[in-house]
Parts: sequence; C-alpha cells; structure tokens
Amino acid sequence: MQITKDTRISDLLTEYGDIAEVMEVFGIKRVGGYSLRLFIAKALTVEWAARIHRVPLDEFLGTLRRAVASQNRITP
Repeated sequence: MQITKDTRISDLLTEYGDIAEVMEVFGIKRVGGYSLRLFIAKALTVEWAARIHRVPLDEFLGTLRRAVASQNRITP
C-alpha cells in the first residue's frame, strides 16, 4: 500500500494493525481501544490527521512510511 496524504487512517489500521505508537511520536494521544480508533478513523485521512494535530504533513508521511517499512521487514 502506498501511503499518501489521501490515505485513510482506517486503511492503515486495517493493513498494518495498531499504529498508535507511531502517532504518539507526534504527540497524538491514543483514542480509546483499537476498535474505537478504527471507528473514528474511517473518515480521517493522513492529511487531516496531520492538520488536526498540527504536525507537518511531509514529516508525518515520512514517519508512517518508515514505520510500515520496518514492520514489513520484521513480518515474515
């Protein structure tokens, strides 16, 4: 999956699992349990998540991409 500004957070959660640790790097607090985050994230794009939390979009995208790449190397 290519992660862009238009990627939905729910798609990231579905494809890669709980990415709360990555979000916390930017000071984005966990919202309830995993199922609650998945529900809230259905309409939220990467761009809007960055805006809401006042995180530079390019930096946010880069961190998400690196986290996914490192997760893919670990997963058999």
